[in-house]
Amino acid sequence: MARDYLMAGNWKMNKTPSEAKALAEAVKAMPKGEGTRKMVAPSFVCIPAVAEVLAGSDVELAAQNMSSVEDGAHTGETSVLMLKELGVSSVILGHSERRHIYGESDEFINAKAKLALQHGLDVVLCIGETLEEREAGKANDVCFAQLEGGLAGIDAAQMAKIVIAYEPVWAIGTGKTATPADAQAVHEACRGKIAELYSQSVADAVIIQYGGSVKPGNVAELMSQKDIDGALVGGASLDAESFASIVAFDK
Repeated sequence: MARDYLMAGNWKMNKTPSEAKALAEAVKAMPKGEGTRKMVAPSFVCIPAVAEVLAGSDVELAAQNMSSVEDGAHTGETSVLMLKELGVSSVILGHSERRHIYGESDEFINAKAKLALQHGLDVVLCIGETLEEREAGKANDVCFAQLEGGLAGIDAAQMAKIVIAYEPVWAIGTGKTATPADAQAVHEACRGKIAELYSQSVADAVIIQYGGSVKPGNVAELMSQKDIDGALVGGASLDAESFASIVAFDK
């Protein structure tokens, strides 16, 4: 089954609103191949400026996180209701930095995912193992547990609004990248796990992105793997020229 490529830039805690606006203008102008989608995820404070630039364009606007509840006494949190009003259509959940720096559990991430879906947002659910877990031969087990925990209570119909992003923790911001064969092996295993949890047709339709030191020099080979359907790009998405090469990897 043909799946679109989803090339997404996660800007993390980078770019002021004025800088983010300029980068969004550049992303909007970037050419892409047929069957490729563009997405950016600015910081919360940059979303309004970026939303203004991207309105009516082919670039999808994502948030990097959100609260597990709609409103209330949650100092420092951002609600799904706020994101929707700003024009956000997707939210990244379970990023390894949220899991490992801020201690977010699968159950907590799952509560966010269900709330996002309830409000019509798409979800990019991040999974991935640490170097210690990979060296212990547990990469698949860790990813499977994160899939099962993150997708608990989400039905087959809702899976049409879920993207999986496999990001080996040891490859994020380190310059190390899983080899295309390594990445493909985990993507294939995760697609198999989704088939087991849902059905083969659901698994065949799910976009599974790769993330972890994706660069212009390695993107084409990564995307040539049959179960890799795009990239969740960190550092390389902060430079317009670099991200443009990634978006147009097949041109």
